Amino acid sequence: MSKGKRTETLMGSGMAIGLALGVAFGLLFDNPGIGLAIGIALGAGIGSSKK
Repeated sequence: MSKGKRTETLMGSGMAIGLALGVAFGLLFDNPGIGLAIGIALGAGIGSSKK
């Protein structure tokens, strides 16, 4: 697997996790905008840390 494809796959899984967290935080804070922002930021961090 090429390095570019691997990074893309990890970012994809990170974003999927981020969206799931975003929905959870959105329900928790009763504000989907803030929840999605937090979730996507966490997902991007998780995706980039799995290198």
